[in-house]
Amino acid sequence: MIYTEHQLKEMIIEMIDNFENEVVEFKEARTNYSFKDIGKYFSALGNEANIRGKREGWLIFGVANNKDIVGTSYRNDGGLQNLKKEIVGGTNERLTFMEIYELKMDDKRIVAFQIPPAFRGIPTTWQGAAYAREDENLCPLPMDKVDLIRSQIGFDWSKEIVPGASLQDLDDEAIAYARKLFIKKQNAEKRTSELLERMGDAEILNKAGILINGQVTNTALILLGKQESMHYFDGFIPRITWTLYSGDGKPKAYEHFDMPLLLAVDKVYAKIRNEKYRYLPGQQSLFPDEVYQYEPDVLKEVLNNCIAHSNYQLRGKINVEEFEDRLVFINEGNFIPETIERTLEEGYKPPYYRNTFLCHAMVNLYMIDTNSMGIPMMYQIQRDKCFPLPSYDLTDINRVKVTLYGKILDRNYTELLHANGNLDLRKVFLLDLIQKKETISKADYLTLKKEKLVEGRYPHIYVSYNVANLVGHKEDYVLNRGLKNDVYRQMILNALETMGEATVLELRTVLVGTFPSHMDEKQQSRKVSNILQVMKKEGMVEVHGTAHGARWKKTN
Repeated sequence: MIYTEHQLKEMIIEMIDNFENEVVEFKEARTNYSFKDIGKYFSALGNEANIRGKREGWLIFGVANNKDIVGTSYRNDGGLQNLKKEIVGGTNERLTFMEIYELKMDDKRIVAFQIPPAFRGIPTTWQGAAYAREDENLCPLPMDKVDLIRSQIGFDWSKEIVPGASLQDLDDEAIAYARKLFIKKQNAEKRTSELLERMGDAEILNKAGILINGQVTNTALILLGKQESMHYFDGFIPRITWTLYSGDGKPKAYEHFDMPLLLAVDKVYAKIRNEKYRYLPGQQSLFPDEVYQYEPDVLKEVLNNCIAHSNYQLRGKINVEEFEDRLVFINEGNFIPETIERTLEEGYKPPYYRNTFLCHAMVNLYMIDTNSMGIPMMYQIQRDKCFPLPSYDLTDINRVKVTLYGKILDRNYTELLHANGNLDLRKVFLLDLIQKKETISKADYLTLKKEKLVEGRYPHIYVSYNVANLVGHKEDYVLNRGLKNDVYRQMILNALETMGEATVLELRTVLVGTFPSHMDEKQQSRKVSNILQVMKKEGMVEVHGTAHGARWKKTN
């Protein structure tokens, strides 16, 4: 959970009143503090939070032992947030701070580190050692506490029975929809289907893996629970928040979608503007393709994955941010495969599921796939459509941010995919990184360069407009007819992107070998000049200077 400044101030005042306990540590840290000791407290407070069932631990700088607020200048000159990345190098399970806050209390600067509890069954370690609190001191994690944490292996929060909850706490519409989806999933013969139809709600929900012996689970409440049943989560609200942003990046509208999340998915989907997008699929076609900005299957897959894989113990919500040209999905919890590349490996299976019971229930309701095909499937759909692949931002260790693009980023990329239908998914993934201006390894660059899929000098490379694949088929086509103007335009844009700016003569030199054989240099220059003038009218390029000294550049 992320706190507002007001909420945090109230919490710190309460902490000071009760002063230190096993999950809170105050330090003066007036000017500096040992990074090594920060790591030890990260381990100790995380382990204590786990053992005591707390949702977080706190290390707070700027408070003295006598409870006075003295303030701190620790990393006051910048780099405070870098600690999130720095701490990862010394912890197991790639853990880091949930958040680092700076605030003013009594006109003095306070720094508060929000520490996640150790994972169920796995003590948090710092540089290979696990720590605990003993009174006000740090100590190695005692064996009884080690055993206590390790005994949690197999714990699945989503499977937990909710004390006091009953079928009456579930939404009737959501139950009816769950029945329909589960029966559909069975793909049964008519006789079996009729048998399922005759079953009561509790029996169906038992078979679907939502209830356990008729008892309501956390999974049941998340997927099917009434809004008024949120009190069972003790202040935490399973929620999807949709926010619409204007062209200048300012919030324009928003809406919350609470339990039952089974019904919320379609409601969120209905809010998203999924307009038709027109583009030329290939240079040999005169007619544009018309496709949806966001493939419905991809959109729902990302949203359902957010529900399935969120770490609900972090008490965060799912955010869907809609911009003019992209959708951003954010959910709490570390990315279990650690890297996207791993999910693309043939035969990859995740080592575990965070919410095993919830995941299985969502499989039974046609919401997700647990065969590790979700991400490869989304990538393949986007690849077939020749659209940018979804981007995964894993910068924050305890948060996953996925971006779906609603437009073409690099026409070269699109044309190349259309012309090369046999490219494997890994090569497409690498080309996608390049079009997004991200760096790939030199070994991967050399592989792509060998196949003439990229151009430029490493690391400044770009997706190649592979003329031979797109139009060529035969060399005499270029020799006798030249290329189509759209091809020249793209090649000019590529050249300007690399060179920054260029004269007509310089651009003609770049295009040598692509003009019809009957053209002399003057005619070639005139052709380049004419194409540039058209591109200028369309807002693609701009010019500075006149006559032979005029220099052309891409429009920002």
